[in-house]
Amino acid sequence: MGRPAISRRVLVSGLACAGVFFWVGAGRPAAQGDLRERTMFVTVVDRMDNPVEGLTAADLVVREDGQRREVLRLSRATEPIDVAVLVDNAATSEELIPRVREGLKAFIAAMTPRNSVALIALADRPTILVDYTTSASALLTGTGRLFTMRNSGMTLLDGLVETSEGLRRREAVRAAIVPVVTDGTEFTNRHYKDVVDAITRSGAGFYPITVGTFTVTATGPERERALMLDSAPGVSGGRRFNLLAGSAIESTMAKVARQLTSQYKVVYSRPDTLIPPERIEVTSMKPGLAVRGTPARTAAGSAK
Repeated sequence: MGRPAISRRVLVSGLACAGVFFWVGAGRPAAQGDLRERTMFVTVVDRMDNPVEGLTAADLVVREDGQRREVLRLSRATEPIDVAVLVDNAATSEELIPRVREGLKAFIAAMTPRNSVALIALADRPTILVDYTTSASALLTGTGRLFTMRNSGMTLLDGLVETSEGLRRREAVRAAIVPVVTDGTEFTNRHYKDVVDAITRSGAGFYPITVGTFTVTATGPERERALMLDSAPGVSGGRRFNLLAGSAIESTMAKVARQLTSQYKVVYSRPDTLIPPERIEVTSMKPGLAVRGTPARTAAGSAK
């Protein structure tokens, strides 16, 4: 039996007029009040990777299968986000963990109490330290329980599949998965396409923060992990932050929080049709801006 196909792909073009392209797989219609309207949550950043404020509907163009659609409304996204933070606390993360704890303090402060955050450790097996909550104090308590587990390996691929399946059962219209990982030994045995497919089905944007060298020339689980990290961020409308050293973890986690809390809500029109588009393209009319976006999720958690 072949591997399941990835249901949606996203490619981000250059900064001159950046765009986000969605190849949408077959699925049930979106649960919206007006089936002729579609909603996306979009991040727009400048050349310095800072969120761009003050855009209007005239500044973005949406196309479905090459056909331009009318952007009806553009507003600041205020819908709460479910955010799963996965942390590599395996044996090779000893120098990483203190910086992650500090980074989490600022991340939690930025995301709560408006949004729900879960904290998941990855050593030996995925372990929920704190389930989704808007309580900063509960999350900070969980952060204090985050320690390196000696003689252990990381279970990132299993953690992503389990987290994605959990998010599909939740009702937030926005979701994000933020792993913070090193290039240590991967203990799970999954094909990367299966993991990418699980992430896309969850409807969550994928924002991995990776420290070290992740190469597709590796073998076994490390190769599958590297291939997944190369493809899943673009597929989901997220972004990968690849660091050579852990010294930038705190500032990078703060950057992810700023970008998640600065998203736009884009509502555009679609003609009556029973056939969903294969590709959705969002571009900026202004030069020098990069655009990334994820379709709003249905009440059951899958992407609209």
